Order: sequence, then structure tokens, then C-alpha cells
Amino acid sequence: MVSKSPLDDPENAAYAWARYHRIMRFMFMLTVGVVLIAIALLYKFNGAVSIHFYIAVALGIGFTMLLTSALMGLVFLSNGTGHDASVDNNLPRHDED
Repeated sequence: MVSKSPLDDPENAAYAWARYHRIMRFMFMLTVGVVLIAIALLYKFNGAVSIHFYIAVALGIGFTMLLTSALMGLVFLSNGTGHDASVDNNLPRHDED
């Protein structure tokens, strides 16, 4: 039988998702700042290179930071709400003879 997850409680889930959205808003602002700093430093040291270079750098840094923060945020949400602890992880035992 599957045990009930703490995220099944609407109040607990609302709090957890609000915290997740708050983390993601902060990480979006941080990502924009890092991308702007990276573009400024690249322009300062490399000059006027192709616009495609700057677009690729901005998209690469932005995508990587946002994907990483989204996945880590989900890990923190799952662990922080007790969802991980509610999973039944009993696997059948196999003797290695």
C-alpha cells in the first residue's frame, strides 16, 4: 500500500510551491545579473565580436543556470516537505549466491 505524501495536503503543498516559486524568482534575477556581467566582461576583453557569440553565451549561461536551479529547487521541495521520506523503498531481497 502506498503511503500518503505530505504534498497531498493542500495547505502544505501551497506553502511548498510558494517557496519554490520564491526561489525561482530569486534565481531568475540572479541569472539575469550573471548573464549581464558575463556579456559585459566578454565585450570589455574581446570587443565587438559577432552578435551571435553574445546571444549564444547569454542563452547558454541562462539556460544552464535556470535548469539547474529548477531541478535543485524540486529536490529541495521534495526533501523539505517530507515527500522523500514517505516513499516506500523496500525492494525485494535477492540473495547473491
